[in-house]
This record gives sequence, C-alpha cells and structure tokens, in this order.
Amino acid sequence: MENLEQLKAEALNEISSAADIKQLEETRVAVLGKKGKLTELMKGLGALPTEEKIALGKQLNIVKSEVEKALEAQKNILEAKALDEKLKTETVDVTLPVRPEQQGRIHPVSKIYEEVVAIFGQMGFDVAKGPDIEDQFHNFNALNMPANHPARQMQDTFYINNNPNQPFDMDSAYVVRTHTSGMQIRTMENQRPPIRIIAPGRTYRSDYDATHTPMFHQVEGLVIDKNITMAHLKGCLYDFMKAFFELDELPVRYRPSYFPFTEPSAEMDIGCLKTKTELKIGAGTDWLEVLGCGMVHPNVLRAGGINPDEYQGFAFGMGIDRLAMLKYGIPDLRTFFESDVRWLKHYGFTPLDFSSMTGGLSDNGGLAR
Repeated sequence: MENLEQLKAEALNEISSAADIKQLEETRVAVLGKKGKLTELMKGLGALPTEEKIALGKQLNIVKSEVEKALEAQKNILEAKALDEKLKTETVDVTLPVRPEQQGRIHPVSKIYEEVVAIFGQMGFDVAKGPDIEDQFHNFNALNMPANHPARQMQDTFYINNNPNQPFDMDSAYVVRTHTSGMQIRTMENQRPPIRIIAPGRTYRSDYDATHTPMFHQVEGLVIDKNITMAHLKGCLYDFMKAFFELDELPVRYRPSYFPFTEPSAEMDIGCLKTKTELKIGAGTDWLEVLGCGMVHPNVLRAGGINPDEYQGFAFGMGIDRLAMLKYGIPDLRTFFESDVRWLKHYGFTPLDFSSMTGGLSDNGGLAR
C-alpha cells in the first residue's frame, strides 16, 4: 500500500509538471502503458490471496482513475496553451489582396439588387428598408387582405409567437414578412405625399421547388401623388424593363388580374426573345410574366393615413431572384442558396463590376464566365 501511494504521488507530480503533450504522453505510458508501473501491479493481483486481491484491486482502480483524470485535465491545459502560442505566431493580414489571383465573386442576387436600385434611383425613387419580422397589421390588414385570405394560412406563412410565455395565438402572432409591401404602409404612415419609393429585401414563404424557395428577394414600389394614373404605372415599368435588360425596345403586355391591395390590378408580361447581345430572355417565343402591379386600393391609402379622395397612386412588386434567372439564364432558383463555389464562379461577378444610382449599369451585364 505504501508503494502504491508513493507511485500515485510520483505520477501526479510528473503529470502536473509536464511541459508539453509529448512529455505528458511519456508519463502516461510509464504509468498506464502495457509495461507501466501501475499495469505491472495489476498483473500481479492473480498471485495474491482472495482477500488481499480484493483490497489491493480496489485501491489500484482508485489510483488508476485519479491518474487518468489528472492526465485528461493536464492534456486540456497543454492543448489550450499550444493553441494560444500558435495563434500568436501565425498571424494573417486580412487586408492583403487575394493571391495568386482574384477568386471572389459577387452573388447574382447582390448584382441584380444593385441594378434595380440604380435604375429606380435614376428615376427619382428612394429606397425604404424595414423589419423582416412584421405585425399582421402591416403585413396583411392594412393591405386590404381579409382574415380568411389564403395567404394568411399557416401552410403559406411563417408565424412567430409574440409572447413566448403564452400559448400560440395565430390572430396576434407576428409573421416573417411574406412581401415587402409592409414598407408601403410604414412609409405612408411617416411621410406625406408625394411619395416615390422602392422596398427591396428578403421575404419568406413556406414553399420550395425549382422556382420557389422559403427565403427569396423582392422589390416593391409605391408612387403616390395627385393625378397619378395607370399610364404613369405602365410607362414607369416599361422604362425599367428596357433599362434592366439593356434594350432599346422590348415587347410588353398587361393582363387584368386581382390583388387585394390594388384596384385595378394587372400582371406585366414580356416577350421571350434573343437580344442584340445574344441574351435569351425566357424560353420559346411566348409571353413571360415578370411582375404584378396596379393602382393602390383606397382602403390601403386610408390604412396609411392618406385621403384617397385627394391622392392616388400605383404599386408594383417583382422577384429579384426571378429577374436574375431571366437575365442570366439560371434554370433553378434553389441553386442560388446552395453555397456552391463552382456555381458562384460561373454566374458571379467580379468585385469591380458594380452598378450604382449614379454610375448606371455595365455594358453587357458584367457576367463573369
């Protein structure tokens, strides 16, 4: 027993004084290895009488457990110390340029976002930004959407409990915004006409396939003033599409539609064609829907605190991801969010190829092939 206590004391002392992982491993082998001191003692238990074997075996297991715990604790200390020393010596200057060549690419969604802001900025639109988590008044009620509207059902909309200490109540819950139209109401509440804004940003819906994802990007526009007509809406969107696709002429048409927040409402189609720069828009030779639009419903104006007898306006909304798919021939929306470096290298843009409100667009869209 005295030899065992002496062995434990020596082992613990060597463990605590180990200067590195290598020295600690040597101590472990000397004590617990196949020919270690403690292992040899345990091998000799078989030659002892039963009572002595039980007593000594118990003491050996206790010492072994204490030594193993000490080894593990010292190992953690030494590894942390080694990591600290490594981090101190292996510094990286993150301001240095990428070498040997430039590898980064700007995502197509970021590029289209810049182009949309640049075009509407030149038209005199301001950019409005708001929260991703909305209350139901700004996301639904103020937009003239009744309580039984299909878009408000849980299979289409993500809801968040507004009070984690209470049971979930769908009527009072917050929503992860299904569109950026809430910014139209917020702008009307805080700004008097004339109003001319676009609201780009992330939106969320419970959907996932080749042309839909749970998180996507939209841009919505709002113009309110006296004597605004449908002709202003059509002219604005036509000029935007020509500038966006960088064309002198573009076949468009407007089909009657229904949206609860606009009346009358329409959907804008563009003709599928190949441009002068060999840019193919859509597939085939048919029409392709690109956005929804219409004159702002009087109920929506009232909800925003604007008198519909004095002012009127138009609104529109389109998917930024869909615009990128059309302009750059990307077949599947899901690939936008898969973080595939090969995909980004093919469809991405060089950092210096940018669009701005004053600089306009690039000559050919800047696609890095």
